[in-house]
Amino acid sequence: MAAAVALAMGLVTGLGMAGGAAQAQTVNAVMHASLRALDPNITTAYIVRNYAYMVYDTLLALDADNKVQPQMVDSWTVSPDGKAYTFKLRDGLLWHDNTPVTAEDCVASLKRWSGQDKLGQMMNTMLDQMTVVDAKTFTLSFKEPTAIALQALSKPSGVAPFMMPKRLADTPPGEPIKEAMGSGPFAFVASEYKPGVQAVFEKFKGYVPRKELASGLAGGKVVKVDRVKWIAMPDAMTSVNALMGGEVDFIEDVPMDLMPMLEGSKDIVLTEYKQQGMQNIARLNASQSPFNNKLVRQAALTAMSQKNVLQAQVGNPKYFQVCGAVLGCGTALSSDVDGDKAAPGNIAKAKELLKEAKYDGTPVVILHPTDVAALAAMPPVYAQALRQAGFTVQMQAMDWATVTVRRASKEPASSGGWGIFSTYNTLVDVANPLGSITVAANGAAGWFGWYDVPAIEAVRAKMARTADLAEQKKLAIELQKLVLDEVLIVPLGERSVVTAKRKGTDNQVVASVPVFWNMTKAGK
Repeated sequence: MAAAVALAMGLVTGLGMAGGAAQAQTVNAVMHASLRALDPNITTAYIVRNYAYMVYDTLLALDADNKVQPQMVDSWTVSPDGKAYTFKLRDGLLWHDNTPVTAEDCVASLKRWSGQDKLGQMMNTMLDQMTVVDAKTFTLSFKEPTAIALQALSKPSGVAPFMMPKRLADTPPGEPIKEAMGSGPFAFVASEYKPGVQAVFEKFKGYVPRKELASGLAGGKVVKVDRVKWIAMPDAMTSVNALMGGEVDFIEDVPMDLMPMLEGSKDIVLTEYKQQGMQNIARLNASQSPFNNKLVRQAALTAMSQKNVLQAQVGNPKYFQVCGAVLGCGTALSSDVDGDKAAPGNIAKAKELLKEAKYDGTPVVILHPTDVAALAAMPPVYAQALRQAGFTVQMQAMDWATVTVRRASKEPASSGGWGIFSTYNTLVDVANPLGSITVAANGAAGWFGWYDVPAIEAVRAKMARTADLAEQKKLAIELQKLVLDEVLIVPLGERSVVTAKRKGTDNQVVASVPVFWNMTKAGK
């Protein structure tokens, strides 16, 4: 442990002097996970999304009131029949090699993104063509009137539509891009990147912010520090000690069990970000035994307890709530219909369902990440509930990066596959049934677990074709019932994200994603 701590401290002090950056004003940050991948189109991992908001930019963005605002776009028009959207890029957009951003780049980026993202895939079912009009103008033409273009281009999280140069966007979807070249407010310092250990970003001096004030993910992205350094720590306690000692300035997601150490400190400011609130879920592998049996999935749903998971993960009820809404509690389309079925911890009922399902004792392999505190807390709790209900359970410990690779395996659990993994998704992701990865059920093209439920896809298709809120809410109730009946997810409650900053590190934008533009640090 002593060596690990020394390594972490070295990253803050020694490496911080590299590259002639000794006098640079640097925000040292510990994020919720370490960065190991750099392609924002091929993973839903939030650490990659956070990285992408540093390096890349988006055409549109949602402001603090969740209204669509232009970002890279200067303006757009809609044809009288509602089928064609024409976008014009604003002046001054540059890639980090100082070459201009073009409409051709943006069309190529949208094509690559829309093939990977659930909302993009839905948009493509309605799309006729994307057309480059001139160097700064392009058009999206649809087969029918729709507002999905604005919703898609402003998607804030999950796999968001980040723009990249055409030469990178032309990379085949299954092949990671080989360069970190965006047009965002920070440039990635490739020479200082150590996967899983450190990532460094420098202010991009060629970035021209919008003139509006920063609001949510929209408005002026004004960078007020020279560098931001993301540093991986060997454990949460080391991170907290480093914050209290002044070696780091920022912890993105403070483990709740360590919160009391910080609450009384005069040097630390804790901020609860409800906008970054998380929905915990367990995902079952519906493509393999035993969870290819719906009754077995329902038994697992019934055995697990949201309350028990939240108490182990968060502890303080101030920061969590039990919630049976698959689209998140308090969101625009939220419904609590059948919410009492969402992980009530009813062991007796779960036993009855397992008996009815004629469960044969096939082991359930649970992927247990141990290096991310909020993720590590969940599996032991629901594994115990499954055992009490009669499941044969095998826990397999690994780091989160390994989970993100292993969950992509479609092999049987005995050959390197899996039965259950758990994670969390931001409420802004789960609130949109068209963009949410967890409620899509389009088989092999869907999220891990590969649910194939045509009735769910039919509901999502109807939602994509109506802008009427009353009709959307009606369809959302139908979706809620289907998702819980098929057990696409096991909802395991919602929690807030609490960020810790040293005093003097201020003005973080309140947004659904942790961002570093606008942030200031005293004492340069």
